[in-house]
Parts: sequence; structure tokens; C-alpha cells
Amino acid sequence: MPTRILPAVGDTDAVRSLTTLLSQLPDTEPAAPVADSTQLVDALARLAGESVDELPEVVVVHERIGPVPALELIREVALRFPSVGVILVTTDASPVLFSAAMDAGARGLLALPLSYEELAGRVQTVAQWSVGVRRHLGHGGDVFTGSGGTVVTVSGAKGGVGTTVTAVHLALAAQAAGRTTALVDLDLQTGDIASYLDVQFRRSVVDLAAITDITPRVLADAVFNHDTGLALLLAPAEGERAEDVTDRAARHLVSALRSRYDIVVVDCGAQLSGAGATAVEMADSALLVTTPDVVAVRGAKRAVRLWDRLQIRKAEETTVVVNRHTRSTEIQPALIQKITGTALAATVIPAHFKELQAVVDAGRLHQLESKSAVKQALWTLAGELGLVRPAEGGHRAGGRGALVLRRRREGG
Repeated sequence: MPTRILPAVGDTDAVRSLTTLLSQLPDTEPAAPVADSTQLVDALARLAGESVDELPEVVVVHERIGPVPALELIREVALRFPSVGVILVTTDASPVLFSAAMDAGARGLLALPLSYEELAGRVQTVAQWSVGVRRHLGHGGDVFTGSGGTVVTVSGAKGGVGTTVTAVHLALAAQAAGRTTALVDLDLQTGDIASYLDVQFRRSVVDLAAITDITPRVLADAVFNHDTGLALLLAPAEGERAEDVTDRAARHLVSALRSRYDIVVVDCGAQLSGAGATAVEMADSALLVTTPDVVAVRGAKRAVRLWDRLQIRKAEETTVVVNRHTRSTEIQPALIQKITGTALAATVIPAHFKELQAVVDAGRLHQLESKSAVKQALWTLAGELGLVRPAEGGHRAGGRGALVLRRRREGG
């Protein structure tokens, strides 16, 4: 069987020289190059969704790939697709970079300009390694395979619109449906998932910020296993420590969580941080919660425009969730969609705060009664997002059709 090779090269001249050499290698099947990191990860995820056997044995990453830096991209590929061997092509063949590339998960490094003999030898070695790993995985090794779990971020148009309540109940619905679920508090300065779920735990997301190789054991030590079955990764008790969680740390963290859990729900709060922006960029579904009032809707519009300017997420790839909805309010969901230019969740959350007040005050949000209209709507939203199947959610609201939200993004 020929060795399948997927080049990831953003530089036009480098594409030409690399593809020419790859086409000359015996018993190989080079694919058309992808031009950036997002296209590479999306291509691998699509193939892994069909079968791990559809993945290429070798991925060749050029040093000038973007927008994600080459070493971070290699780490993400190694975490999400452990049977794919990655080769870094670079002008810097120093021992320092070689060590960093190996730490990131690369299986080899080739110096530019490329030598046919070195390329052929390295591709053959990496391909043999990949075949061996797949043989091991085929015999039931305890290694995560495939494209990873689903990441959903929940952000607020402004403070107080119900972001955390939404995030908590989406996670609870997924966990109740039998999906392994992590709930992450990336509202780093003001997040308080711990209070909503009556948790006292000394570890937080900050404990993982300085760790570049987040192993399953390290991750297990940092999360709190809640009585509901949720794995909680909490915000730091000291708000000033928020700056320790960089965008790079957030990328490593989200990748590690995605590789270990079926569903990862991230509460990003209402203030955009580097870590939150990274999570939104990486998410399969990015929700923006708003209430149907002028101030919140203006906040939602500002957030959408900011994400677009910073190339975090396009408006049409963001989904607005309307909370505290009533039929009598002047601002209805369709108008909010028109103002923001986003997708719109078919499920709206009704304005029944009295149902929530007792459990919120007691720190027992997970004990909200099943007959609660708010809970029914939030769990229906979880089904709409694909976090649970409709029959598993057990709650339906208004008979409204599901909206397909998880669309493939193109480019950054």
C-alpha cells in the first residue's frame, strides 16, 4: 500500500519545490497541499471522521505555515491524531529547534533546502512508525483516536445575560446523555462555576497554564469530578492570575480536553481574553448569549464585529442564543439575528428567573427541577447543538425544528 502524504505549506515557492520532490518518491501518494493550519486540521478531522485508516501516514509541515505557529500546530496534530507522523521542514536545523519539535510531537525534522535522499529516508521511517501505531491501536490500545470531542464555547453579550447558567446546563444535558463531558471556566477574572455547583477545589485552569505536555494524569489531577459526573476545570480564585493563562496555554488545554472527553463546554464570560478568544476560534460551535433588550443586543453586535476584526470567528459561524425571552418583548429573535448577522438558535430560553433563584442561591444549579421551563429549553438547546440526541435530552420546547450549527469553517 502506498504511503499517503499530506503537505501543509503556505509559501508558494516552497509548495512548488516540496510537491516536486514528493511526487518523485517511490511508493507514495502525495495529496494536494493545504495552505494553512486550519485547513490541515479540518482535513484530518474529516478523514478521521470516516475512519482512522483514512488518515495519511505522514504530514509534512513547513515552518512558515500559519496562522497557528508550526510547533503549536504539530502539538495539536499529535494530540488529536496520534497515529499520524509529522515531519517539520525548516531552515533552522539547530539542536534547540530539533528538541522543541520532538517535544511537540514531531517524528522528524528536515533542513531546507531539501535533499531527495533525506526526504525519502525520513518519510519511509515515519510511515513505518505510523503503520506500527495503527496496528497497536487496532488491538485496543488505550489511546484516543479520531478527530476528538466536540467543543462548544458560551460567551455573553454583556455581564448578567445568563452565560454560566447556559454553559452549566448544556454540560449537564450532555453528561446525562452518557457523553463524557468537561465544563471549563475560562471567565478567568470573574468566573464562578464553582459557586453555582457548590464546589470548593484548590486547583484551577492556572495549574495547567505552564504545562506544555498535558498528559491524561496531569489533566486528571487538575479537574474536579462533580457528583453529576461532570469534569470541572475551574477559574482561579485570584483574578490577577488570569494573565497566566495565555492564548498558547489555552490552545494546549482545549486540545488536551478535546482528546479526552466527548463534549467540552467552555464558559468564556462576557470579557474577551486571549484564552477565551483561542477557545472560540477552536470551537465546533460558538454561542453568544443575549437578552432581548437594547443594551445586550448592542453588546452582541459589538462582540460579533470584534471577533470578525480579530479573525477569531465570522459572524455567520457564531450562533446567538436568546435568553429571558417573552412573546411581548419588542425585540424578538429574528430582529436580533438581523442586527448581528449571525446564525440563530431555534430554541429560546424563557424568562422564568424565579425557577432558578432558589437553586442558584443554594449553589445547586444541577438540582433544577425537570419540569422547569428554563431547564427544558436549555436541554432542548443541547439537542439542537448535537450534544445529545432528542430522545436522550428528554425535554422538548415548542416543537421547533433543529438548526444545523456545526458547519465546517473555511480558512482562519
